[in-house]
Amino acid sequence: MVTYKEADIEDIEDFWEFLNNLDGETSYMMYEPEERKQHTNIQELREDIQRNVIDGNDFLQIAVEDGKMIGYIWAECGEFRRIAHTAYIVTGVLKEYTNKGIGTAFFRKLMNWAEKNGIVRLELTVECDNSAAIHLYEKSGFQIEGIRRKSMFVGGNFVDEYYMARIM
Repeated sequence: MVTYKEADIEDIEDFWEFLNNLDGETSYMMYEPEERKQHTNIQELREDIQRNVIDGNDFLQIAVEDGKMIGYIWAECGEFRRIAHTAYIVTGVLKEYTNKGIGTAFFRKLMNWAEKNGIVRLELTVECDNSAAIHLYEKSGFQIEGIRRKSMFVGGNFVDEYYMARIM
């Protein structure tokens, strides 16, 4: 059975390992395999979660099954007053757990959090060929606002991304 919870400091080591595993199994996340370790470390992740989630306004939920972290969703609130009503969303689920309702559950929890916290605009980017993610986002009320052409370089090719948002 999958359980969902707010991430806390005790989850950091498992979360770090999960993120690195996720980077290694999909080309749809920002980091390439092993790249995360070149740009950040577990201590920086710990400080980020402490400052922005535990002591701050960001939303971070994790999904766990049989003690194994299998997915997450993170909403990063706008830092400045003019964008404090917005949140940028990053989410990921391990391959073997996709198409099991985890993403749908995450987005339901996200919508509840957004309503309770006065978030008016939720936004994200997604590679244009990631049809499963696009389907989830559209089902969750997100709409395509535009295309970021050649915004990423993945597997030797430039990739376009959709910029998507949901107005609450």
